[in-house]
Amino acid sequence: MNSVKNNPAQKSLTSKKKVSKLSRWLHIYLSMVSFAVVLFFSFTGLTLNHPTWFGCDKQIVVKNRGQLNVSWVNTKEVAKLEIVEFLRKTYQVKGAVSEVRIDDYEVSISLKGPAYSCDVFITREDGTYEISEVKMGIMAVMNDLHKGRDSGKVWAWIIDISAVFLILVSLSGLILLCFIKKKRVFGIIMGAIGLLICYLFYLIFVP
Repeated sequence: MNSVKNNPAQKSLTSKKKVSKLSRWLHIYLSMVSFAVVLFFSFTGLTLNHPTWFGCDKQIVVKNRGQLNVSWVNTKEVAKLEIVEFLRKTYQVKGAVSEVRIDDYEVSISLKGPAYSCDVFITREDGTYEISEVKMGIMAVMNDLHKGRDSGKVWAWIIDISAVFLILVSLSGLILLCFIKKKRVFGIIMGAIGLLICYLFYLIFVP
């Protein structure tokens, strides 16, 4: 045991084995955890490039009219919470409130979510309103989730965590490659060629 402790070469070999073992463990289990993430972002990358293939550009516009409690708008303090809750309960509108505009004559409220928007215009004098909802299909929802558009702070964190997972998977795979002597040089060369090809495509084909 003492000979191992006092032998620098043996120490180095032991450290390399630990790094290799840790990298293998990270690569295997992080790959499995991030499998759904990779599949989702890969598929939605395709649908983003070709929205017409999957009907992502189709939308349904729904319009409604009505009258709400005039006391919510015909006062100095507009009852924004009550109005939004009324709309959610009556018309099942979705999304988060993105903007509220108030002037002397009208109150307008915008709600937005993935592949969804709702604009409400309320006349302050009598409480009459018009609602215009724009709804898109599930593929459009997935595309907006891919971009993090109107998806909320929690989903933004999910995107960040997913990115960290994928970085760790890539780095652990690179570290593992460094321990495979027969394939190490060829693997690094192929990786460099891949980067170079991407860069050349950018230089040549991106306006």
